[in-house]
Amino acid sequence: MSATAQPIIRSRPYRLARLAGRSLVYCATLIPVALLALVTAPLGGPVARWRSLRTRLLGLPPTAAPGRRPGFVAVLGHAVLSLLLGAVALLPLGVELLMVLRGVLYGVVDSGPYDNSWGGPTRSGAWLAHFLVGLPLAAAGLAALIGIAAVHQRLTAGLDGEPRPPWLIPITLLMALAGALLFVAWTHQI
Repeated sequence: MSATAQPIIRSRPYRLARLAGRSLVYCATLIPVALLALVTAPLGGPVARWRSLRTRLLGLPPTAAPGRRPGFVAVLGHAVLSLLLGAVALLPLGVELLMVLRGVLYGVVDSGPYDNSWGGPTRSGAWLAHFLVGLPLAAAGLAALIGIAAVHQRLTAGLDGEPRPPWLIPITLLMALAGALLFVAWTHQI
């Protein structure tokens, strides 16, 4: 077997990083695509966009095309649930953005003084402390994005006629409620 014919075996950390990156991009597109789907739902066109997101962004194999097209109510319901999941995804996306701005770039965005900062009184100590505190938060944010993308891709598979687990819609609504409560609590503490 030649060197080019051998399959490429990727490590588990590589696959996990790739999944996290794809899920981040997937979740970032949920709101715009859901809004577009709400507008175009009467035409039935958004189903192809959802399939495209699943296959291109998440790298999932395409599902078999259903024998019938999903109805208007199914497409509209999917768009509303997608919009809710997109709103929930804004929270971990914001955590990732804060990790970049307040962790990786801390010394650039905060000019000091660092006397009362974590890791202070030096700039390098404060920078390192903020970076290290941000690492587990960023990992948790990426895990949340992977979960949100997984829930949404199951919702989208339902449009293709695949059976939906009975827990899927209640979990989606519970995620939206938890996200709303977290957002309200966060706005009250700032």
